[in-house]
Amino acid sequence: MIDVTTIADGPKSLPLLFLGQNTDPHSERGVECPGALPPASDPDLVERALKAKAALGDQVFVLGHHYQRDEVIQFADVTGDSFKLARDAANRPDAPYIVFCGVHFMAESADILTNENQTVILPDLAAGCSMADMARIQQVEAAWEALADAGVADVTVPVTYMNSSADIKAFCGRNGGAVCTSSNADVALAWAFEQGEKVLFLPDQHLGRNTAVLQMGISLDECVVYDPHKPGGGLTKEQLTAAKMILWRGHCSVHGRFTPESVDDVRSRVPGVNVIVHPECRHEVVTKADYVGSTEYIINALAKAEPGTSWAVATELNLVQRLAKQNPDKNIVFLDKTVCYCATMNRIDLPHLVWALENLVAGHVVNPIKVDADTEHYAKIALDRMLALPGKSARD
Repeated sequence: MIDVTTIADGPKSLPLLFLGQNTDPHSERGVECPGALPPASDPDLVERALKAKAALGDQVFVLGHHYQRDEVIQFADVTGDSFKLARDAANRPDAPYIVFCGVHFMAESADILTNENQTVILPDLAAGCSMADMARIQQVEAAWEALADAGVADVTVPVTYMNSSADIKAFCGRNGGAVCTSSNADVALAWAFEQGEKVLFLPDQHLGRNTAVLQMGISLDECVVYDPHKPGGGLTKEQLTAAKMILWRGHCSVHGRFTPESVDDVRSRVPGVNVIVHPECRHEVVTKADYVGSTEYIINALAKAEPGTSWAVATELNLVQRLAKQNPDKNIVFLDKTVCYCATMNRIDLPHLVWALENLVAGHVVNPIKVDADTEHYAKIALDRMLALPGKSARD
């Protein structure tokens, strides 16, 4: 038996694993690669990728998330945000292999929406999402028990952002909740408040707060943050009773780094600049911006912008650089002076993509992503509730 030390009291506590002694395969995906990668310095990688893709033909469908490197995006059959890509995969039922150049939760969503004859492949299992990993199922179940102890679980509806693991989506499905994206979060919250008095919003506190306050008219005082690392989330029964929005203490490591000072600085450096930010940014940044919207919203806004205009963009750097190349008639800059890529998204590189494709050509499926049947069932219920919402289309 393995001895572990826990970091919280009660049956839902999480193990504290000591370096070099124990590992957790669920939080340490990809620490070992089941095969030899081609070296990144191989000058023939592009040719190898083209050859492998041509050999596979219609058997493979490659999805490329907007935040991927250009070296990977060039081989994508479609590009988009996570939910759009998962639906694109579902719309190609005759492609037996879906290679998802994104992160783990995205590949899970694709597996949920595709049919049983399709296999979703993630070129590098270490391509996770720090935000999604901030809400683990044991923690969320413990939080639900805390809400029950406070007498508010029965009037609380769980809503999870698309950027969450399949088991968190399933938790929402089991408990009368739904999934949302950054473009339809307001519609999802409006629906949730028709079902109950409060919302437990997972896992991104910033999207939840920005949507509730700026689009739903809920006050900041009615928003509380549940910290899974503190007993009872660090909240009293009175605080939970008074709150309308119970925000999970999670955030995007990229969007959360932008500061109000970044906005002030770019306005001082770039005359007449338009500041456009993603709603995963901090509330103090969003309220200083000129425009706020999803990844697709940002892409479309810059495409339609007048030539000669200047834009400071607060989203992932790979996308900002690509937008600058695609819109040479505009001055497009990264909001922050410090370069910041999504570290986990960048794990999908050309060597991993070539490795995955060449293995398929050889008849080997590497890194398949498979959601178990029970989790898939309830996660799909939560996704279907989102798809049934009126109005806006779902975009991350």
